Amino acid sequence: MTYPNGSRWRAGLVVGVSALLVACTTSLHPQAGMVAPGARYVAMGSSFAAGPGVTSSADQPATRCARSTDNYAHLLARKLGLQLDDVSCSGATTAHILGPWDALPPQIDALTRDTGLVTITIGGNDVGYIGGLGSASCRSFAAPPSGTPGGRCPAPPQVLEADWAKLDTALRSIAAEVHRRAPMARLIFVDYVAVLPPVETCASVPLSRAEADTGRATARRLAVLTARVAAETGSEVLKASDLSSAHTACSAEPWVNGFPLPGGPSFVPYHPNARGMAAIAEALGRQIQSRTT
Repeated sequence: MTYPNGSRWRAGLVVGVSALLVACTTSLHPQAGMVAPGARYVAMGSSFAAGPGVTSSADQPATRCARSTDNYAHLLARKLGLQLDDVSCSGATTAHILGPWDALPPQIDALTRDTGLVTITIGGNDVGYIGGLGSASCRSFAAPPSGTPGGRCPAPPQVLEADWAKLDTALRSIAAEVHRRAPMARLIFVDYVAVLPPVETCASVPLSRAEADTGRATARRLAVLTARVAAETGSEVLKASDLSSAHTACSAEPWVNGFPLPGGPSFVPYHPNARGMAAIAEALGRQIQSRTT
Protein backbone atom coordinates (compact mmCIF):
# COMPACT_ATOMS: atom_id res chain seq x y z
CA MET A 1 0.00 0.00 0.00
CA THR A 2 1.24 3.49 -0.80
CA TYR A 3 0.40 6.87 0.67
CA PRO A 4 0.59 10.36 -0.84
CA ASN A 5 3.49 12.41 0.46
CA GLY A 6 4.89 9.26 2.05
CA SER A 7 7.95 10.91 3.53
CA ARG A 8 5.82 13.55 5.24
CA TRP A 9 3.50 10.86 6.57
CA ARG A 10 6.42 8.93 8.01
CA ALA A 11 7.89 12.08 9.54
CA GLY A 12 4.53 12.90 11.10
CA LEU A 13 4.28 9.39 12.49
CA VAL A 14 7.74 9.67 14.07
CA VAL A 15 6.87 13.03 15.64
CA GLY A 16 3.58 11.66 16.94
CA VAL A 17 5.16 8.58 18.46
CA SER A 18 7.95 10.68 20.00
CA ALA A 19 5.41 13.01 21.57
CA LEU A 20 3.51 10.03 22.96
CA LEU A 21 6.69 8.56 24.47
CA VAL A 22 7.54 11.89 26.11
CA ALA A 23 4.03 12.15 27.50
CA CYS A 24 4.23 8.61 28.87
CA THR A 25 7.61 9.28 30.48
CA THR A 26 6.28 12.43 32.12
CA SER A 27 3.18 10.65 33.40
CA LEU A 28 5.29 7.83 34.86
CA HIS A 29 7.51 10.31 36.71
CA PRO A 30 5.26 13.26 37.68
CA GLN A 31 7.25 16.37 38.47
CA ALA A 32 4.54 18.16 40.46
CA GLY A 33 4.26 15.78 43.41
CA MET A 34 3.29 17.27 46.73
CA VAL A 35 6.19 17.97 49.09
CA ALA A 36 4.34 18.67 52.30
CA PRO A 37 5.82 19.48 55.71
CA GLY A 38 7.09 16.29 57.29
CA ALA A 39 7.90 14.66 53.94
CA ARG A 40 11.01 12.52 53.74
CA TYR A 41 13.85 14.25 51.88
CA VAL A 42 17.02 12.52 50.68
CA ALA A 43 19.97 14.69 49.62
CA MET A 44 22.72 13.09 47.55
CA GLY A 45 25.81 14.30 45.77
CA SER A 46 29.40 15.47 46.08
CA SER A 47 31.04 18.30 48.00
CA PHE A 48 28.96 20.98 46.24
CA ALA A 49 26.02 19.40 48.04
CA ALA A 50 27.82 18.46 51.26
CA GLY A 51 29.24 21.94 51.89
CA PRO A 52 32.74 21.40 53.32
CA GLY A 53 33.93 24.43 55.28
CA VAL A 54 30.47 26.00 55.50
CA THR A 55 29.77 26.80 59.18
CA SER A 56 29.70 23.68 61.37
CA SER A 57 29.76 19.95 60.74
CA ALA A 58 26.45 18.13 60.49
CA ASP A 59 28.10 14.92 61.65
CA GLN A 60 29.31 14.44 65.21
CA PRO A 61 32.03 13.42 65.21
CA ALA A 62 32.89 14.93 61.86
CA THR A 63 33.39 12.50 58.99
CA ARG A 64 35.34 12.62 55.74
CA CYS A 65 32.13 13.54 53.93
CA ALA A 66 32.33 17.04 55.47
CA ARG A 67 28.59 17.67 55.48
CA SER A 68 27.56 21.05 56.83
CA THR A 69 24.60 21.97 59.02
CA ASP A 70 24.10 24.86 56.59
CA ASN A 71 24.45 23.18 53.22
CA TYR A 72 21.48 23.74 50.94
CA ALA A 73 19.80 20.49 51.96
CA HIS A 74 19.81 21.30 55.68
CA LEU A 75 18.67 24.86 55.05
CA LEU A 76 15.84 23.67 52.80
CA ALA A 77 14.75 20.98 55.25
CA ARG A 78 14.51 23.54 58.04
CA LYS A 79 12.66 25.98 55.78
CA LEU A 80 10.02 23.48 54.62
CA GLY A 81 9.89 21.26 57.71
CA LEU A 82 11.18 18.15 55.94
CA GLN A 83 12.71 14.99 57.41
CA LEU A 84 16.21 15.09 55.94
CA ASP A 85 18.54 12.19 55.28
CA ASP A 86 21.71 13.85 53.93
CA VAL A 87 24.00 11.22 52.41
CA SER A 88 26.05 13.61 50.24
CA CYS A 89 29.80 13.20 50.55
CA SER A 90 32.78 15.29 49.50
CA GLY A 91 34.74 13.66 46.70
CA ALA A 92 31.84 11.52 45.52
CA THR A 93 31.31 10.58 41.89
CA THR A 94 28.27 9.05 40.22
CA ALA A 95 29.78 5.64 41.03
CA HIS A 96 29.42 6.41 44.74
CA ILE A 97 25.74 7.19 44.35
CA LEU A 98 25.08 3.91 42.59
CA GLY A 99 27.61 1.74 44.44
CA PRO A 100 29.57 1.51 47.71
CA TRP A 101 32.62 3.63 48.49
CA ASP A 102 34.97 1.96 50.96
CA ALA A 103 32.89 1.70 54.16
CA LEU A 104 30.10 3.92 52.81
CA PRO A 105 27.01 2.29 51.30
CA PRO A 106 25.66 3.53 47.95
CA GLN A 107 24.01 6.89 48.51
CA ILE A 108 20.96 5.68 46.61
CA ASP A 109 20.33 3.08 49.33
CA ALA A 110 18.95 5.91 51.46
CA LEU A 111 15.82 6.01 49.29
CA THR A 112 12.56 4.50 50.46
CA ARG A 113 9.20 4.27 48.73
CA ASP A 114 7.81 7.03 50.95
CA THR A 115 10.56 9.52 50.01
CA GLY A 116 8.92 12.74 48.80
CA LEU A 117 11.92 14.76 47.62
CA VAL A 118 15.37 13.96 46.26
CA THR A 119 18.06 16.48 45.35
CA ILE A 120 21.36 15.60 43.68
CA THR A 121 24.47 17.59 42.80
CA ILE A 122 26.90 15.24 41.08
CA GLY A 123 29.13 14.85 38.04
CA GLY A 124 31.90 17.38 38.53
CA ASN A 125 34.31 14.85 40.00
CA ASP A 126 33.59 12.44 37.15
CA VAL A 127 35.06 14.92 34.66
CA GLY A 128 37.72 16.62 36.80
CA TYR A 129 35.96 19.98 37.02
CA ILE A 130 37.02 21.40 40.40
CA GLY A 131 40.06 19.16 40.59
CA GLY A 132 41.31 20.69 37.35
CA LEU A 133 40.84 24.24 38.62
CA GLY A 134 42.58 23.44 41.90
CA SER A 135 45.52 21.69 40.24
CA ALA A 136 46.12 24.54 37.80
CA SER A 137 45.82 27.21 40.50
CA CYS A 138 48.23 25.39 42.79
CA ARG A 139 50.79 25.06 39.99
CA SER A 140 50.56 28.78 39.22
CA PHE A 141 52.81 29.48 42.24
CA ALA A 142 56.57 28.94 42.34
CA ALA A 143 56.08 26.53 45.23
CA PRO A 144 52.93 24.79 46.49
CA PRO A 145 51.06 27.12 48.88
CA SER A 146 51.35 26.35 52.58
CA GLY A 147 48.83 23.74 53.61
CA THR A 148 48.75 21.97 50.27
CA PRO A 149 47.96 18.31 51.08
CA GLY A 150 51.16 16.32 50.92
CA GLY A 151 53.11 19.46 50.04
CA ARG A 152 52.64 18.78 46.34
CA CYS A 153 50.20 20.16 43.78
CA PRO A 154 47.86 17.47 42.46
CA ALA A 155 48.38 16.35 38.90
CA PRO A 156 45.88 17.73 36.39
CA PRO A 157 43.05 15.28 35.68
CA GLN A 158 43.07 13.54 32.31
CA VAL A 159 39.51 13.61 30.99
CA LEU A 160 38.48 11.82 27.80
CA GLU A 161 35.33 11.88 25.71
CA ALA A 162 34.64 8.43 27.11
CA ASP A 163 34.39 9.98 30.58
CA TRP A 164 31.66 12.33 29.39
CA ALA A 165 29.78 9.48 27.77
CA LYS A 166 30.09 7.47 30.97
CA LEU A 167 28.78 10.42 32.98
CA ASP A 168 25.75 10.74 30.71
CA THR A 169 24.94 7.06 31.19
CA ALA A 170 25.48 7.24 34.95
CA LEU A 171 23.20 10.26 35.41
CA ARG A 172 20.44 8.48 33.50
CA SER A 173 20.94 5.37 35.62
CA ILE A 174 20.69 7.46 38.78
CA ALA A 175 17.45 9.09 37.63
CA ALA A 176 15.94 5.74 36.65
CA GLU A 177 16.88 4.19 39.97
CA VAL A 178 15.48 7.13 41.96
CA HIS A 179 12.17 6.89 40.09
CA ARG A 180 12.10 3.12 40.64
CA ARG A 181 12.90 3.17 44.34
CA ALA A 182 10.97 6.33 45.24
CA PRO A 183 8.14 6.54 42.67
CA MET A 184 6.34 9.41 44.43
CA ALA A 185 9.43 11.58 44.91
CA ARG A 186 10.29 14.73 43.04
CA LEU A 187 13.83 14.44 41.78
CA ILE A 188 15.66 17.74 41.34
CA PHE A 189 19.18 17.82 39.93
CA VAL A 190 21.00 20.90 41.27
CA ASP A 191 23.87 21.83 38.96
CA TYR A 192 27.12 23.52 39.97
CA VAL A 193 27.42 27.08 41.24
CA ALA A 194 29.38 29.25 38.79
CA VAL A 195 33.02 29.53 39.84
CA LEU A 196 34.59 31.57 37.03
CA PRO A 197 33.41 34.82 35.45
CA PRO A 198 32.38 34.72 31.76
CA VAL A 199 35.69 36.24 30.69
CA GLU A 200 39.07 37.02 32.27
CA THR A 201 40.00 36.07 35.83
CA CYS A 202 41.10 37.90 38.99
CA ALA A 203 43.54 37.62 41.89
CA SER A 204 41.21 35.14 43.62
CA VAL A 205 41.42 32.86 40.59
CA PRO A 206 45.12 32.30 39.75
CA LEU A 207 44.67 30.69 36.33
CA SER A 208 46.00 31.40 32.87
CA ARG A 209 43.48 32.43 30.23
CA ALA A 210 43.69 28.98 28.64
CA GLU A 211 43.17 27.24 31.97
CA ALA A 212 40.21 29.45 32.80
CA ASP A 213 38.68 28.85 29.38
CA THR A 214 39.02 25.10 29.89
CA GLY A 215 37.28 25.39 33.25
CA ARG A 216 34.49 27.47 31.76
CA ALA A 217 34.00 24.97 28.95
CA THR A 218 33.77 22.11 31.44
CA ALA A 219 31.26 24.01 33.56
CA ARG A 220 29.07 24.80 30.54
CA ARG A 221 29.14 21.23 29.29
CA LEU A 222 28.33 19.87 32.72
CA ALA A 223 25.35 22.22 33.06
CA VAL A 224 24.02 21.35 29.61
CA LEU A 225 24.38 17.63 30.25
CA THR A 226 22.65 17.82 33.63
CA ALA A 227 19.72 19.79 32.21
CA ARG A 228 19.34 17.44 29.25
CA VAL A 229 19.33 14.32 31.40
CA ALA A 230 16.81 15.88 33.79
CA ALA A 231 14.48 16.81 30.91
CA GLU A 232 14.74 13.39 29.27
CA THR A 233 14.18 11.38 32.45
CA GLY A 234 11.09 13.11 33.81
CA SER A 235 13.13 14.89 36.46
CA GLU A 236 13.70 18.56 37.29
CA VAL A 237 16.74 20.78 37.40
CA LEU A 238 17.69 23.83 39.42
CA LYS A 239 20.21 25.74 37.34
CA ALA A 240 22.45 27.03 40.11
CA SER A 241 24.96 27.80 37.36
CA ASP A 242 22.63 30.45 35.94
CA LEU A 243 21.40 31.64 39.34
CA SER A 244 24.98 32.36 40.43
CA SER A 245 26.34 33.84 37.20
CA ALA A 246 26.78 37.28 38.81
CA HIS A 247 28.29 35.81 41.98
CA THR A 248 31.45 34.06 40.83
CA ALA A 249 34.70 33.96 42.78
CA CYS A 250 35.67 37.26 41.13
CA SER A 251 32.47 39.14 41.97
CA ALA A 252 31.85 41.69 44.72
CA GLU A 253 29.44 39.26 46.42
CA PRO A 254 30.75 35.78 45.64
CA TRP A 255 28.70 32.67 46.35
CA VAL A 256 31.80 30.54 45.88
CA ASN A 257 35.35 30.62 47.23
CA GLY A 258 38.34 31.47 45.13
CA PHE A 259 41.76 29.90 45.71
CA PRO A 260 43.60 30.48 49.03
CA LEU A 261 46.49 32.86 48.42
CA PRO A 262 49.84 32.53 50.22
CA GLY A 263 49.71 34.35 53.55
CA GLY A 264 45.93 34.65 53.46
CA PRO A 265 43.17 32.78 55.28
CA SER A 266 42.57 29.14 54.46
CA PHE A 267 39.29 27.83 53.08
CA VAL A 268 38.01 25.13 50.74
CA PRO A 269 38.94 26.37 47.26
CA TYR A 270 36.40 26.73 44.48
CA HIS A 271 33.42 25.56 46.57
CA PRO A 272 30.15 27.25 47.55
CA ASN A 273 30.24 29.47 50.61
CA ALA A 274 27.41 30.11 53.07
CA ARG A 275 25.83 32.72 50.80
CA GLY A 276 25.82 30.32 47.90
CA MET A 277 24.24 27.54 49.92
CA ALA A 278 21.56 29.91 51.23
CA ALA A 279 20.76 31.14 47.73
CA ILE A 280 20.36 27.59 46.40
CA ALA A 281 18.11 26.65 49.32
CA GLU A 282 15.92 29.70 48.69
CA ALA A 283 15.66 28.91 44.99
CA LEU A 284 14.80 25.28 45.70
CA GLY A 285 12.13 26.37 48.13
CA ARG A 286 10.54 28.63 45.53
CA GLN A 287 10.68 25.91 42.86
CA ILE A 288 9.12 23.30 45.12
CA GLN A 289 6.38 25.55 46.46
CA SER A 290 5.50 26.91 43.02
CA ARG A 291 4.73 23.36 41.86
CA THR A 292 2.77 22.27 44.90
CA THR A 293 0.47 25.25 45.43
